[in-house]
Amino acid sequence: MANLDLSIDTKYRMLSGYDIPALGFGVYQTYLIHAPYGGKEGRLGAWRALVEAQQAGQIRSIGVSNYGVHHLDELESYIKELESQQGKGKGGEISVGQWEVHPWLARPDIVEWCQKRGVVVQAYCPIVRNERSNEPVLQPLVKKYGKTACQVLLRWSLQKGLVPLPKSVTLSRIEENANIYDFELTPEEMKSLETDEAATTAAQQSRSPMINAEEVIKEKHDERRL
Repeated sequence: MANLDLSIDTKYRMLSGYDIPALGFGVYQTYLIHAPYGGKEGRLGAWRALVEAQQAGQIRSIGVSNYGVHHLDELESYIKELESQQGKGKGGEISVGQWEVHPWLARPDIVEWCQKRGVVVQAYCPIVRNERSNEPVLQPLVKKYGKTACQVLLRWSLQKGLVPLPKSVTLSRIEENANIYDFELTPEEMKSLETDEAATTAAQQSRSPMINAEEVIKEKHDERRL
C-alpha cells in the first residue's frame, strides 16, 4: 500500500449534523452533498461544512448531487453572500455535480446551468441500467458503428460534454465501456437521440420541490408498502 495513490470520492447525506466524517483516508478527492434534503438551512449548513473542510485541507473538490436549478440558484446566492462577508473564495466553489443523465432524462436546464459556470457534470445511470438497449432509436447506430447500445449511450454522454459514470463489476463490460473512443456520432445522430421523456431509473430529487428529510423518509416508507 505504500506506493498506492488512493483516491476517495464520497457523498454527504444531510440527515443530521454538519460534521464531515473522518474515515482514515486522509484527503478526500471529491466530496458531494448527496441530495437537497433538509430544507434551506440544512442545505446551506452542509455546504458551509464542506467549505470549511476544504479550507482545512481535508477535501480537494466539493459539489452537489441531485440538485435542481432552484437549488443551484440558492447555493450560488449563498456562496456570493459568504464571499461578501468573508472575502473572495471564502464561499467555496461548486466544482462538480452528479445527476442521472441520459437521452431519456437529458436535464438540459441543469446541464446548461453547470456548463455556463464551468461545473463538471457527472452522469450516473448513463446506460440506463441496460434497460433501453432495445430502443428502436439506438438500433441503426448499433448496426452502423458495430457497437453495443451501451457504448452508443456512453458516446452520447461524452459528446454532450458530460463525464459518464457507468457501473459494472464484470471485467468484460468494464473494457467494453472504455472502448468508445474510435467512433463519433454525427450532429444528426445526436439529434436523433433527443427525446421528450423525463424517465428516471434512480433518484428524482432534482425534479422535486424543496422538501425536508422527514418527508423523504416517509415517502420511501410508503413506497415500500406498495
